[in-house]
Amino acid sequence: MHDKMTKKDIERMEEEIEYRKLVVRRQALEAVKEARAHGDLSENFEYHAAKKDKNQNESRIRYLERMIKTAQIIESESGTDEVGLDNTVTVYFEEDDETEVFRLVTTVRGNSLKNMISIDSPIGKAILGHKAGDRVTVKVNDSYSYDVVIKAIENTVDDGTDSLRKF
Repeated sequence: MHDKMTKKDIERMEEEIEYRKLVVRRQALEAVKEARAHGDLSENFEYHAAKKDKNQNESRIRYLERMIKTAQIIESESGTDEVGLDNTVTVYFEEDDETEVFRLVTTVRGNSLKNMISIDSPIGKAILGHKAGDRVTVKVNDSYSYDVVIKAIENTVDDGTDSLRKF
């Protein structure tokens, strides 16, 4: 599967890889050495915990490198009056008589708890490219869909606060 990412997503992943290789890896190796010096490794909890942390870091590095290698690079530009990547969108849900505001992002940055909705989600796919005032049908699956109205679209400045880093 090829995740859709922007050049900025790739840059953030590369920054995290560099940080993990230069800083976290060094700290993890030092922790393993220190724990190993405490004696019997079979009953040394610190040693096993340090090894686990080191392995998790290496696993994260491999994961990010694989994501970059298989990424499908997409552009974040959209028309000024249409829903595009990194736009903050106000949507009215007719069925629930509720309005929600969320930001449209790439899959790797999606976080529904922060109202960051992926362009590959049902609602993301449905509203992408539409304009304020458009009524759009969101198809969840073959047996369920619902209608929304796009109320407003704002360009969002990407300040890096939704970084991909997990360290």
